[in-house]
Amino acid sequence: MKRHWGALSVAAALFAGVPAAASPDGQATVIRRTSYGIPHIKAADYRGLGLGAGYAFAEDNACALADIAVTLAGERSRWHGPGATTLSGDNNLVSDLYHQRVNQSRVIERLLAAPNGPSRQARDLMRGYADGYNRHLAGTGGSTDVTCRGAQWVRPLTEIDMWRRVYQVATFEGGESAPGNLVTAQPPGSPVPPATPVARPGDVGSNAIGLGKAATAGRTGMVLGNPHFLWQDDFRFYQQHLTIPGELNVSGAGMAGAPFVLIGHNDRMAWSHTTSDAEVTTLSKLALVPGDPTSYVVDGQAHRMTSEQVTVAARQPDGSVRPVTRTLYRTPEGPLYELPGPGEWTDSTAYVFRDANADNLRLVDQWLAIARSGNVQDVHASLKRHQGLPWVNTVAADSTGAAYYADIQVVPHVTDELRARCAAGPQIGRLVLDGSRSSCGWGSDPDAVVPGRLGPGRLPSLVRHDHVSNMNNSPWLANPAQPLTGYPSIVGDVGTERSPRTRLGLDMIADRLDGSDGLGAPGFTLPALQASMLGNRNLTAEQGRVAIVAVCQANPTLTASDGSPVDVRAACAALAAWDGTGETGERSRGAYFWRVYGNNGMRGPDMWLVPFDVADPARTPRDINAGSPRLKQAFADTVKAFAAAGVPVDLPLDTVQQYAGIPIHGCNGAEGCFNVINGPYGRVPVSQAPDIRHGSSFVMAAELTRSGPRMRSILIHGQSVNKASPHHTDQARLYARKQWVTGLFTETEIARDPRLAVRVLR
Repeated sequence: MKRHWGALSVAAALFAGVPAAASPDGQATVIRRTSYGIPHIKAADYRGLGLGAGYAFAEDNACALADIAVTLAGERSRWHGPGATTLSGDNNLVSDLYHQRVNQSRVIERLLAAPNGPSRQARDLMRGYADGYNRHLAGTGGSTDVTCRGAQWVRPLTEIDMWRRVYQVATFEGGESAPGNLVTAQPPGSPVPPATPVARPGDVGSNAIGLGKAATAGRTGMVLGNPHFLWQDDFRFYQQHLTIPGELNVSGAGMAGAPFVLIGHNDRMAWSHTTSDAEVTTLSKLALVPGDPTSYVVDGQAHRMTSEQVTVAARQPDGSVRPVTRTLYRTPEGPLYELPGPGEWTDSTAYVFRDANADNLRLVDQWLAIARSGNVQDVHASLKRHQGLPWVNTVAADSTGAAYYADIQVVPHVTDELRARCAAGPQIGRLVLDGSRSSCGWGSDPDAVVPGRLGPGRLPSLVRHDHVSNMNNSPWLANPAQPLTGYPSIVGDVGTERSPRTRLGLDMIADRLDGSDGLGAPGFTLPALQASMLGNRNLTAEQGRVAIVAVCQANPTLTASDGSPVDVRAACAALAAWDGTGETGERSRGAYFWRVYGNNGMRGPDMWLVPFDVADPARTPRDINAGSPRLKQAFADTVKAFAAAGVPVDLPLDTVQQYAGIPIHGCNGAEGCFNVINGPYGRVPVSQAPDIRHGSSFVMAAELTRSGPRMRSILIHGQSVNKASPHHTDQARLYARKQWVTGLFTETEIARDPRLAVRVLR
């Protein structure tokens, strides 16, 4: 059981004989925990900072990090058997083959040893993190979490383990998103079947709003960070405050197993990220040599693929461990990729996968540079200097009242000219280029940090004094008053319909700026920003619930797609009583029916009375066409689906949207919800659902005043995956009550916390 300390007087608190208020000296690192288990790490250098961060994370999540290390070492099959399933949905054997292939390529070691590799500070930070984790294990005899205590797979970690984690984050939208497609790619006639597609949950993205002085009551900068990320062990957020006096002082959230802040603030600037619409991978379509499916032709010349023997250990049902070896193939551009159906490896065609982040360990120095930035100009300069962000947009604001948006990250150098000249079929979810011509390879820009990538000069950015935002659509409408154009289409589109979630976000900003949202005088304050975030508006309900109710009240019997008449009165009454939001409780009856109804019918060109208008993109399309025969039929079909599943049409949202038994408010992004909580999402209703897998995770509202930052946050899934920890569900309960954690940043604020507990590491 994890050891916890109650309220301590700062003057009297002692740990290991060192005063709680002592500053780090020499090798000393101070870990101060405040309410909700948030650690504030203070050290004299990066090695000490990593030590404290690793130790604190291990106190909360030792088993989770041990499990991550097993995954990245390619050892899941050895310890848990080849058939078990990882959190990402792949089986252990697929996961192991993928990661073992990465490891035996020694790509991480090569990148670390390169002259332009990670800085000494980054290396020290990662070494220290491993040391801190190991210090915790040594002091507790393995782990304080009973779920893995005494397990053979829990071991001390190395610096390489930590950099494997960094590489995993870098390639999250690349190789990590398609391990099965990469390790089952085999020549025709192979006994290994192509990978079964593993779908990640939808809406793994984010919202972010940056506000400048023209949009805030205090004439300063504000940021709302709202990542919609996983609530599971492998890619959960972890909140932390990291300080090296005179060098670094940053608070926010990082990825589990990462000793740096990805979304947060310092004393003068705050920032967040959203998943970019840019394509960070491409496929090359190979023309194979007739009669030899492992040779291919480029510019008329034949080349042989390189074969690789990848071996992993797999535990058998009898307990023995046996090697499993698979021959995998690659070209100089990357590994072979296979997708069942149109993307299969045939006698004439194969596909090569190329990930723009396959050589990116720059992200540690990138996020450290962002954390040290004093204003948005510094952030912009750091993005250009490192170009290390993988697959994300950046939204920031500072104490001068400037707001900033950029999609300066790692993107393949594919211009629109190259795309038009070289794009090849089929449509298999990734951009496919003609691999038979060398002229169809990635180009390069002189300002790109790495050859083959678009340089920062081609990538969009914007500074405003009113607002910028991104809700996972392209950069085009970061601010509707100044649309961004001119970037290559691989970065995103222009002039197309925005998602309901994007339109709702833009509407929330507009309503606050003119004061029509009922939250007080026009302009954002910190409480108004918090209230907007948790308002749980549902755009599709706002655009059509009343009209749909009018239709079903006038037509109590509707015809289903099979021609049968359906009594829809109960469902109609549920929608009429529902308040049209993602709130929980009695007023949520009807919310779940609306969600399933949307999945069954709220799509297609006849859905809206007012179609999309490129001249009014933030407000169109709008007004659901409730009288559409298709929508009427879908309503009847949805009622039948609820009856067939034995689920009441007025089932409260609480019943199907929970975390550890706690009802969680919010709704799905496809419904047009800003506060995305992805409960059950499908065309078939369920009466119960597993714990929420992902959605709003670390929510941060930060105001950069001239006297210092004011921040409120909620890490909804809590600091710890250990169900015995008080920090497993404490913030979920807080979130359920729409309450926030007040950010503690200054020495005075930390010292005054009634739950302060201190540990000193030397």
